[in-house]
Amino acid sequence: MPVRPSIAVATLLAAAAPAAAERLTVFAAASLTDAMAEVEAGFEAATGHEVAVSLAGSAALARQIEAGAPADVFISANPGWMDDLEAAGRLAPGTRVDLLRNALVLIAHGSEAAPVEIGPDLDLAGLIGDGRLAMALVEAVPAGIYGKAALESLGLWEDVAPRVAQADNVRAALALVATGAAPYGIVYATDARAEDGVTALATVPPETHPPIVYPAAATAGAEGPAAAFLDYLAGAEARAAFEAEGFAVVAD
Repeated sequence: MPVRPSIAVATLLAAAAPAAAERLTVFAAASLTDAMAEVEAGFEAATGHEVAVSLAGSAALARQIEAGAPADVFISANPGWMDDLEAAGRLAPGTRVDLLRNALVLIAHGSEAAPVEIGPDLDLAGLIGDGRLAMALVEAVPAGIYGKAALESLGLWEDVAPRVAQADNVRAALALVATGAAPYGIVYATDARAEDGVTALATVPPETHPPIVYPAAATAGAEGPAAAFLDYLAGAEARAAFEAEGFAVVAD
């Protein structure tokens, strides 16, 4: 007859068993596409939890969360959209942190374009010619908002505004230039690094636009591994993944 373990032994065995795997839904800015693939795989390997990452423009993701979409963690490319969610009570108190920084660059299709210096004297409209300047939505998507602010600061916006091809997110703007549909574009420096079909011609002067900061937070009512995921984002493995894609990690 088999011997049944004592209650004490059974309790010890239960305590030693790994926690059941849980599913986590992360909403992240489209500019994080490549880095999040690494972070997702690393977190799943380290914890056994399953991560589903939804990538889109920060504005679209924030609106989905405000409408009740079941996201557990949000990583925005713009503090403003995180501010809106916080004001609406859609974030878990005390979980918001500034995670990353980025820069803007002017890109061109292919590898033949010559570098330029971005300043008030740049004839950007002349450079574009009959083509288009690809940008993310300039009134809604962070990369577009930052880009428009920079061009306005430099006095270049009025001349190029009629020639701007606006895309739903920064990766879509990048694709327009990579495929040659638009000869030039303004995207994040990390996006330019991720695409062989474009060349970064110049970095947009950072003083011409608000600082590009990516905040992260758990959403209100998030359960399961949301806190563990935020801890992982601040750890060495995630830091290495972000830095490998060209992001600057905000100091602790």
